[in-house]
Amino acid sequence: MKIEAVSVGTPRVVRWRGKEVATSIFKAPVDGPVAVRRLNLDGDRQADPGVHGGEYKAIYAYAAEDAEWWSAALGRPLEPANFGENLSVRGLAEEPIHVGDVFCAGSAVLEATEPRLPCYKLGIRFGDPRMVETFATARRWGIYFRVVKEGELQEGDVLERIHRDSEAIPVYDIARVYVFDRGDAAAMQRLSAHPRLDPSWKEHFVDRLASRAAGTGS
Repeated sequence: MKIEAVSVGTPRVVRWRGKEVATSIFKAPVDGPVAVRRLNLDGDRQADPGVHGGEYKAIYAYAAEDAEWWSAALGRPLEPANFGENLSVRGLAEEPIHVGDVFCAGSAVLEATEPRLPCYKLGIRFGDPRMVETFATARRWGIYFRVVKEGELQEGDVLERIHRDSEAIPVYDIARVYVFDRGDAAAMQRLSAHPRLDPSWKEHFVDRLASRAAGTGS
């Protein structure tokens, strides 16, 4: 897997559907080495840390092939980092990547944590509120990483897996169970028991399982 672009951005206020909204989904590629910090890349900052960013969503990577798929599906070229991704990666296949898999890029070490879920800011970036549902249906999520070791990375670096998590739970499964297969209790049990899972996701799946057991939820 090869990093084709490294993109960063800071919050800006845009008007969307009659309201002013702060968003950092508008990012632009940068040249040369970029410092990888515990919570983000240098020059990058999240507008809403409660939803985006934080330890388990420090860096967002998206497959270059998926961006090309979208360009064909939408019938127009995409702008750089159109999904708000920090890393555009050639060869990033989501389904074989597991929660807890560890990668090196440049001198930084990253751990795969979770998928990106569709939110209304995708509608802002694409100028189409339907993009939220379209993104969900396409199941081309992209992957968030936490920073295991700070360092530097840049365009042209290889993103190399150096550790495969023994539980072998695909990152993809989080979004699959959350959005589509809501009755997959076995997957929720495996996810909630995973020691490397984002605590907020662990809490979510534990609560869903409890609701199912009580007969009050799907």
